[in-house]
Amino acid sequence: MSFHERLLSATATERAALHAVPIIQDVMRGLVSVPSYRAFLVEAWHHVRHTVPLLQAARDALPARLDWMRADFDEYVAEEIGHDDWILDDLRACGADVAAIRAAPASPATEVMVAYAYDTVSRGNPVGFLGMVHVLEGTSVALALAAADRIQSGLGLPDGAFSYLRSHGTLDVEHTAHYADLVNALDDPIDQAAIVHAARMFYRLYADVFRGLPRPTVTLGDARVAA
Repeated sequence: MSFHERLLSATATERAALHAVPIIQDVMRGLVSVPSYRAFLVEAWHHVRHTVPLLQAARDALPARLDWMRADFDEYVAEEIGHDDWILDDLRACGADVAAIRAAPASPATEVMVAYAYDTVSRGNPVGFLGMVHVLEGTSVALALAAADRIQSGLGLPDGAFSYLRSHGTLDVEHTAHYADLVNALDDPIDQAAIVHAARMFYRLYADVFRGLPRPTVTLGDARVAA
C-alpha cells in the first residue's frame, strides 16, 4: 500500500465526519439558500487568501533534505494565485457587499483553522502543511462540482456566482494525481506521520467551519429554499 493510500485510510473517519456535517448534507439534497451560500463564500475567502502565503512559508521552512520538494511548492503557488479574487467575484454576483466582507473578521472557526496552518508551518514539521492540502483539495474534488450544480439549480444564481467552486473543483481533480505522486515520494516516517496528523486535524477544523454556517430554513416537502 502506498503512503497516499495509507493517508486516505488513516483519515477515513475524519473525512466521513466532515461529509456528514448537516449543512453539507443539506446542499447535497438540494436544500440551499443564498445567505448560506454567501456565508460559505465569505469563510472560503478568509482562508483561501492565506493559501499562497502559507505555501510560500512552508516552502521556505522545508529542511535541506526536502529541497527536492521546493519546485512542487512553487508550482502550487503559481496555480493558487488569484483564487481569492474568484471568490470575491462570486460574492459580487450574489449581491454581496465585498468592501464590508474585506473589512470584517473571519468566523472563529476559520480563524482557528488558519492559525493552526501557520502553526504547523512555523512550529511543527512544515511538510505537515500537505495535510491541509489533502483536506481542501480532496473535499473540493468530492463535493465542489456537485454542490455547485445543486446550489445553482436550487437558487437560480448566474454562472458568474460559481467560478470558485467550479474552477477550483476542476483544478483539484487535476491536482489529485500529482499530490499522490508527491507524498508517495516521502519515505521518512516522521514526515508521513506529520501529514497524517495534520490531515486529521484539518478535517476536524474544516468541519467546524461548515458547522458555523447558517443552515437554510426548509419548508417541509420543498427542496428549494427562498433566500
